[in-house]
Amino acid sequence: MPDNNEAQVSGKRVAIVGGGLAGCECALALARAGVVVRLFEMRPEKSSPAHTTGHLAELVCSNSLRSDELTTAIGILKVEMRELGSMVMQAADATRIPAGKALAVDRDRFAEYITAQIEADPNIEVVRQEVESLDAPEIQGFDAVVVAAGPLASDALAVSLAKATEIEGGKRLYFYDAIAPIISRDSVDLDIAFWGSRYRPEEDDYLNCPMTEAQYDAFLEALMAAEKVAPHDFEKEIHFEGCLPVEEMAERGRLTLCFGPLKPVGLPNPRTGEEAFAVVQLRAENAEKTAFNLVGFQTKLKYPEQQRVFRMIPGLENAEFLRLGSIHRNTFVDAPTVLNEELALKTRPNVHLAGQITGVEGYLESAACGLWVGLSLAAKLAGKPLAPPPNITALGALLSHLRTPPVKRFQPSNAHFGLMPDLNRRAGKKVRKELYGQRARDAFAEWLKNRFGV
Repeated sequence: MPDNNEAQVSGKRVAIVGGGLAGCECALALARAGVVVRLFEMRPEKSSPAHTTGHLAELVCSNSLRSDELTTAIGILKVEMRELGSMVMQAADATRIPAGKALAVDRDRFAEYITAQIEADPNIEVVRQEVESLDAPEIQGFDAVVVAAGPLASDALAVSLAKATEIEGGKRLYFYDAIAPIISRDSVDLDIAFWGSRYRPEEDDYLNCPMTEAQYDAFLEALMAAEKVAPHDFEKEIHFEGCLPVEEMAERGRLTLCFGPLKPVGLPNPRTGEEAFAVVQLRAENAEKTAFNLVGFQTKLKYPEQQRVFRMIPGLENAEFLRLGSIHRNTFVDAPTVLNEELALKTRPNVHLAGQITGVEGYLESAACGLWVGLSLAAKLAGKPLAPPPNITALGALLSHLRTPPVKRFQPSNAHFGLMPDLNRRAGKKVRKELYGQRARDAFAEWLKNRFGV
């Protein structure tokens, strides 16, 4: 954790709107620097279409924080966040459950852990109240305001934000996101499904449901014919490519799912020793492994259709659905147009944005953005501006994405090596990933040394 030269502030107050991953990271970063924080969270007084509890930092989609490998940008981002004192990473490490090469958490314990940390901090006051406007009286009089309302910002706040971003052609943008169903393990037929991670048959992190070609084709036909939730007439459907509904992937071609979430590679059935035509993977949702998420099955099918179609999957004929999938609109701004270098609104430099509403996509990317806004805002309030890490690091590349005007329309992005300057095109894929990772690690260590003395 960078504490040698970390900015220390006294007498400054910041209001944060939104108690998700980004808002909590931002609040704790500011509080560590001595800033008094008032954190507004509308739940449980008012919920969103995807939340189910009143906990701060509730995970509404998958419980996976993705790969831990240092040959991936998300793996590198995790290391960088830990080195910056990330509470989200501390909570993830404390509530981790087995998931092969991925970092998955017990979603309830994860949210409870962060909620307890926030509520125990003497510099943070949690106010359970909806903030409906950037002009709301409850957020006036602060030295700065951070909007970390997430992609599910309330309609009233979204309207206010839209008005504040109507500059230089910037407009409010949105896309649709879908979440996958969760089923009870006890309802899975273990005479059909088998345990094992990809290329690791000895592990029991996943349950796998194998499909023959005939079963796959029948499932595919039913999936594409099933009735879907329709968008509002005034809204155009724009899905994030990294989280497409399973039925939309199916419409792109007969074998699309076989090369995507249903790929059988590395998952031989221990009963036959052979790989199936397709495999549906179920990932544990909690440490007790009583609940499982259908991996890659984000969906916008109507509830009765989900139960009918997904019970066609071998082993899930009697599936008990603990949570059905759903679809919701994610709101984000045209960051390169409407935000300045500090991720503050150009029209309102006192109002900063953090998390997915800026145009980063993913749990950790959102948390990292909130962490950065907290650190940089604390430094600004202390009169010690903090330059971002270079764009060859995972965090620096993500921040650069929010500042660089795109060739076409701005779209949200996960952390990936494609956001970084190119490196050694002649090297093989595996070697290039190792080089990207090592370059990022070296650059971040140098930045930490220069900025924080660690």
